[in-house]
Amino acid sequence: MSDLQPHTFHIPVMGLGYTIDTPLKVGKFGISSVISIIEDQLVEKMREFYSVKENIPFTPILESDVDHRAKRIKGYLNLMDILLKKQVQELRSQDFSEGSDIVKYFELLPNSSVLKEQYNMMLESVGEKKVQLQDQLREYIQAGSIDINIMTKCDRANYASDGSLLPIEYNDALAALRGYALSTLSSGVVFSAGLNPRLFSYCETFNDFFPDAFGKIKKEIILKVSDFRSALIQGKIFAKKGLWVSEFRIESGLNCGGHAFATEGLLLGPILQEFKDKIAELRIELFGLCKTALENKNLPVEKFDPNIKITVQGGIGTHEEDMFFQEYYQVSGTGWGSPFLLVPEATNVDEETLDKLVHAKKSDYYLSYASPLGIPFNNLRISTSEEQRKVRISKNRPGSPCFKKYLSFNTEFTEMPICSSSREYQNLKIKELQGMDLDPEIFEIKYNEVVEKDCLCEGLGSSVLLKNDIELSHKLDAVAICPGPNLAYFTGIFSLEEMVGHIYGRNNILNSLKRPNVFVNELKLYIDYLKNDIQRSLGEINEKKVKYYNSFKDNLLEGITYYRAMFTDISPNFQAAFSELRNDLKIFENELKNISLPHLV
Repeated sequence: MSDLQPHTFHIPVMGLGYTIDTPLKVGKFGISSVISIIEDQLVEKMREFYSVKENIPFTPILESDVDHRAKRIKGYLNLMDILLKKQVQELRSQDFSEGSDIVKYFELLPNSSVLKEQYNMMLESVGEKKVQLQDQLREYIQAGSIDINIMTKCDRANYASDGSLLPIEYNDALAALRGYALSTLSSGVVFSAGLNPRLFSYCETFNDFFPDAFGKIKKEIILKVSDFRSALIQGKIFAKKGLWVSEFRIESGLNCGGHAFATEGLLLGPILQEFKDKIAELRIELFGLCKTALENKNLPVEKFDPNIKITVQGGIGTHEEDMFFQEYYQVSGTGWGSPFLLVPEATNVDEETLDKLVHAKKSDYYLSYASPLGIPFNNLRISTSEEQRKVRISKNRPGSPCFKKYLSFNTEFTEMPICSSSREYQNLKIKELQGMDLDPEIFEIKYNEVVEKDCLCEGLGSSVLLKNDIELSHKLDAVAICPGPNLAYFTGIFSLEEMVGHIYGRNNILNSLKRPNVFVNELKLYIDYLKNDIQRSLGEINEKKVKYYNSFKDNLLEGITYYRAMFTDISPNFQAAFSELRNDLKIFENELKNISLPHLV
């Protein structure tokens, strides 16, 4: 029983600061969560904050140390590991009295849990039997995992104080991985945003990513993927190195928070179906490659018999949807992200931003192009960061001061990379546009594409500083927040019990807005994305674009056909949850067929 995961959901990474200490808020209740470690300055502030709070000596790690990034990350993760273990130890020692954390631990569990059944049995027992069951329950308590996220594209090269380029192991992503790999954590690293061969190869440097003599892996590799092909390609890259991918975390391309990695019109249902149909052969192929590589490295394989977990996240909003993914597609678990922004016990949202989320309209959630990475980014129109961006434009000073430079990749105008959201870049780009004698309408489109970029290094980390009264970086207090569009159907501030109860079907906290099911929501987002992308590409149509749009539309139509067939196959238990699916599919099918795709003249 000790090997059973307490919960069937996890809390994915959100922004830079929204989940940076979530493991210390919910981990003692057995809930796993993911933190971002890209921003080592923020990581260092949080290490100091918790050191002071827990009366632990704190020695700052200065930027003058060439390996400060890895050391800061390692230090913070080690501190979290110590504090969470301490929390769990204290929880185990508590009496089963009303209001105690140990009672909360078991009350939060899903009703179907074996542990919950034993807890309920304990409540009905008396005398020595009750005491015996309580002691057993204490033994079964386990913490949620402290998983970390590395966005593979955030791999900026770094320079020494004399201006010379540092070796690649000091690049942002590799240094972050080193900090995690050298920490005491036994958990998982989530690689998101696609391939980074040198980062993946760097995992080979650390023993914790390989199985030990008992076949156990201390630090597991989790891949966030958008489709089966991506999972197979990346899984084989790792397997050929003797590295096992323990989990493929499938995320909806558009119905998610943060950066949105749209597929070529491939919808979540058909993607999950392919995983369901091919998971056995995927494991066989990857295990064969991995075992051979381990044998070539003279590493133990006798007791290595790993499984692959498939989880799904992005836009799930009801208990029925959550259960459908687990039962129909046989996934191991689900991710619930954006709704937890409304749970102060679990995440870091400052009071002003929380109030904005509570009162936000559906139209306030939108897919923007604010990210300097050039990837669509789910955004909130009424955030203070958006307000600040517009004020700067109105004062003819677009762009942000750039202090942290984590997203500095552009070399259009400078030898050293700069960030496309920086004031420096936007001034240079606007001057270039002004000298191109463009049609006024085209100039306006190009100008807006430049100034819509916003600073995420500061904006996605400021909320945790404001909430905890920690000194702001460079006195920049504007907050960027990146909720998924599904948050439009949640209104209010909720306790951890209320949110977890909603996930497990014990209560319902959705607002009164009519909410289509998760598949229909995603389909609509993809149709809107196709329309908007065509509009943005006018005047720049080529053969590659034409092929892309045709494939995109065909994949959406195939997805609609799949959902119709799936609806006839699902059990009566889920018929109510999908009762309006046929009608919604017909509406969006007609809308999709009426989209006129561009073509070459």
